[in-house]
Amino acid sequence: MEEQFKGSVGLKGKFHVQLFDEKGNLKQDSIHENLITDYMDRHVAVRLTSTTDTVAAFMAVGSGTGVLATGSTLKNMINICALSGNALQGTGGDDNDVVYSAYWAAGAGTGSIREAGVFQCSGTSMLSGLLTYNDTISVNKGDNDTLKIDWTVTCGSS
Repeated sequence: MEEQFKGSVGLKGKFHVQLFDEKGNLKQDSIHENLITDYMDRHVAVRLTSTTDTVAAFMAVGSGTGVLATGSTLKNMINICALSGNALQGTGGDDNDVVYSAYWAAGAGTGSIREAGVFQCSGTSMLSGLLTYNDTISVNKGDNDTLKIDWTVTCGSS
């Protein structure tokens, strides 16, 4: 009987990575699932009970791998940037989705990108604030390339 009262608010995430050349031609396009960190679980609980916790505002890319759910930063950050506008909530059947988007212009975030994360805070130390993480990507961003990442976090079963 207890089972019927359980909710289904488990968080899951995926992100869409697009790499473009200097002329705007799509060079690489991939979708990956990702790790929801312990910090994200705590962040959601805090936001449900108050508005004192800072919302996600940054995305970073790096060249490392191996961050665990207990992690708070990337292994080897290359670049961090502000999200492109505010995170957007889906509509209709996707109203349990939040989409974080970031864009790296030519000259920013260049190199061999193997990890990415969404953060509450910015700065090279990033002592806390890693909300979601992935290290299954493989993007080689040249100086003239641009990179766009749309990260979707879903609450529940859809």
